[in-house]
Amino acid sequence: MDAVAAWGSRGKRYPIRGHEIFVIDLHPAREIVEPLLIVHGFPASSFDWRRVVDELATDRRVVLLDLLGYGLSNKPDQRYSLFEQADIVEEVGELLGLTEVALAAHDMGDSVGGELLAREMDGTSPLTVTRRVLTNGSIYMDLVQLSDGQRLLLDLPDEQLSDDSLISGELFRASMQQTFGANTPADDEELAGQWELLARAHGNRLLPRLVRYIEERRRFEERWTAAIERHRSPLTIIWGDADPIAVFAMAERLHDARPPSALHRLQGIGHWPMIEAPAAVVAAMRAALW
Repeated sequence: MDAVAAWGSRGKRYPIRGHEIFVIDLHPAREIVEPLLIVHGFPASSFDWRRVVDELATDRRVVLLDLLGYGLSNKPDQRYSLFEQADIVEEVGELLGLTEVALAAHDMGDSVGGELLAREMDGTSPLTVTRRVLTNGSIYMDLVQLSDGQRLLLDLPDEQLSDDSLISGELFRASMQQTFGANTPADDEELAGQWELLARAHGNRLLPRLVRYIEERRRFEERWTAAIERHRSPLTIIWGDADPIAVFAMAERLHDARPPSALHRLQGIGHWPMIEAPAAVVAAMRAALW
């Protein structure tokens, strides 16, 4: 069984808001701490976390989902919003009986998490976040260094592509490889799996729609960044310092803005710490969340 098929076999699809959302719900024999909820980034899926979840789930429940338009979830041709993605996360939580959770987020997931935190601070969320971990993502938009691929997608209309000519597997693999650290490149299995999940149900044609989260992130930066900085839950920052997009200065600014947060600098690691340095990520997360 290949990596994508193996990952898919560990979860199931739930009806959420008129869509089928892929969820993995790992239950250890003995749970000693609150459940961990993991939210992935763009343009990937929960598959990113496969190298770390089993060690994280030895003594706590771990829940991962593929957001709408990503991975093994439905990929409708529609406008996408981080607000709707936060709705989906909340409804998955309610369906599974989650009330208090530790939150781990990466990339775009940091922004979805920011909306969850903002709602809790507003008194409108069914989820209470007790502790949290943030990894490489766009916390401060003035520091973001968009890739050529992201700029290309943002220049396109917000509509589904009619064919695969602009977003081919070869182009995607080359673009993704550029976001890994020079000494921790993605192997062929990783790139093949990421492409398979992206292209499933012609999801690659939806990239001009999905990438609009960047515009929404700019528009609601004050709300989401403020929540990330000010939410009462303890914060741990785990950051690859060779990330060419969410540069390390972002992690440093967040660390300065939110004392006494903990900052774990992963030297030479790019945008994908949980793929490039899984042992270091597990160690940092266990120190933060247990």
